[in-house]
Amino acid sequence: MGTLKGQNFRILVFDSTASKFRVIGMATGCTVNLTNNVEDSSHKDVVGLAAMPVTTSKSWNVSVDSLSTADCAALLTAIKAMQPVQLMWDETATTDNQTTQGAAIQRTGEAYLSDLSLTFNDRETTAKSLQFSGTGPLAHSTSEETGVIEITNTFTKGQFVRLFLSNDNTAAPSAPIAAAKQLQLHVSVSLEDATTKDTEGEWTIQEPTAISYDITTSALMRSGETITSQVTGKDVAAIEALYEAGTPVKWKIANVSGANNRTASSTIVSGSVILTQLTLNGPNRQNADYTATLNGYGNYDVAV
Repeated sequence: MGTLKGQNFRILVFDSTASKFRVIGMATGCTVNLTNNVEDSSHKDVVGLAAMPVTTSKSWNVSVDSLSTADCAALLTAIKAMQPVQLMWDETATTDNQTTQGAAIQRTGEAYLSDLSLTFNDRETTAKSLQFSGTGPLAHSTSEETGVIEITNTFTKGQFVRLFLSNDNTAAPSAPIAAAKQLQLHVSVSLEDATTKDTEGEWTIQEPTAISYDITTSALMRSGETITSQVTGKDVAAIEALYEAGTPVKWKIANVSGANNRTASSTIVSGSVILTQLTLNGPNRQNADYTATLNGYGNYDVAV
């Protein structure tokens, strides 16, 4: 038996509609962390100075990176619902490395999607990063599962997905970030250990307590390109004005097309944000740019 390669070790999520596990498609990497939380049990009756750790609880988490953002609306809905999903990792083989083998390393368990990052950078393939936090025990089975969550990538390049902002918290967001270079939407769920003396076994039980999100964007202070689009863009002066106002504004992330990629088509997600950090950069012999961080104000809405 040859060395196991990373493309043959995959993470799967249970699809309740199809009643089977499906691999996370177009994945570029995954990591499983299994932790024994220990406590020193040494006492005065023990001779010597060495520690004697004993396990007090067990916890686990899984992270996955993927080039597919076709399911971003479903993921944004799932993390907002704060409901656990059934997760599996296993060795895989056959066509597209999608069929699990029921190997000795295979485990299943429930986990919360606790952290989600969607990246839409200029002239780069769109990408996502997922973090799952386990709740409760892991189990092993020898069943084989086949399937894939997503096969095609809806968003190919990041320049076709843009952030739009308004001037206040009432008007619809209609102006994209002018001369934008990078865009990331990050959603996080806060979890709290809900284990009590009534909990059997050593596995930690997690429960969600809060959800938050932030948006990071970077752009050139001024672009040398000829802007032919009739859609007004938010330049650095407009972003500075939002900082000075210090009040929430409406936003949306949408697919775009047309002149200068400024015409919004389908909205992916929207809500309200407040600009919390603005950094203006003027490096010598390089383009002047800025980075803005906007924190979510209330819930976001996912387009159906």
